[in-house]
Amino acid sequence: MSVIYILLAISILVAISFFIAFVVAVKSGQYDDSYTPSVRMLFEDELVKEKPKKLSTNQKTNS
Repeated sequence: MSVIYILLAISILVAISFFIAFVVAVKSGQYDDSYTPSVRMLFEDELVKEKPKKLSTNQKTNS
């Protein structure tokens, strides 16, 4: 039974250490994306689909 307590304590310490490492990495800017904004201007904007043109009254009566 004492082995379970030891393993539980070790797993909690490992989890806390990974969480602290994650927080330090986030605060130091490790996950900031500095590459994408510099190349975003090289890509074309998405094409906007045009709405279908409405038929004028003259075209409707001729058909």
